[in-house]
Amino acid sequence: MFGCLVAGRPLQTNLQQIDETHAIFELPAAGSINHVCVFLLGTVPFPEGYGATVHFFWPGKGFQLLGMLSNEKPSAIFRLRGTYSAQSTNAHAVFTDAASDAAPSDVTAFLGLSIEPLPQIMAEVATLPSAVAKSSANPVADSTLMAERIVRHLFNYLSSFVGGNPSALTPDVMVPMSMIAKWYENFLTKVRNSGIGFLENQE
Repeated sequence: MFGCLVAGRPLQTNLQQIDETHAIFELPAAGSINHVCVFLLGTVPFPEGYGATVHFFWPGKGFQLLGMLSNEKPSAIFRLRGTYSAQSTNAHAVFTDAASDAAPSDVTAFLGLSIEPLPQIMAEVATLPSAVAKSSANPVADSTLMAERIVRHLFNYLSSFVGGNPSALTPDVMVPMSMIAKWYENFLTKVRNSGIGFLENQE
């Protein structure tokens, strides 16, 4: 039902079932992971009115709620590095028993999925930091923010050709299409290789 993808690694479908509503992915060599993408494989949808919360477990630090998946939101990319804060929910107790068998020296983290009613999921997601909660609850705001970051990236790229002075980019300045084509190629390469985290670094 679920797939998990860490940039630079093969697609993982080796989901380990804990019980009827909980499952985990093992994430070996977790110290090198910046972003992880989780998604529905498209073979089995959630039952009506249900979705899944997504949790991250780091040995010795506990669990962190990352976000959610649903039939309306079948995939999500989560940033792991630099955002860790341990939390505790009912789902975490189930995952902790399954993850406690791994030796901390292995540095194997776990991605937990808990199938729950959507109202319960929305209440849990609302406890996340405000920026994450807004983007999870409002896809339009999330899309607007992403579009703004992409345009800012293009603007910064073009500014670098006028001595780093954005004010030099006036309506009278002609920008060759080859410049934009080059930016587009570089942009797609970055996204394929390392995800979209670099866009956040512009803030």
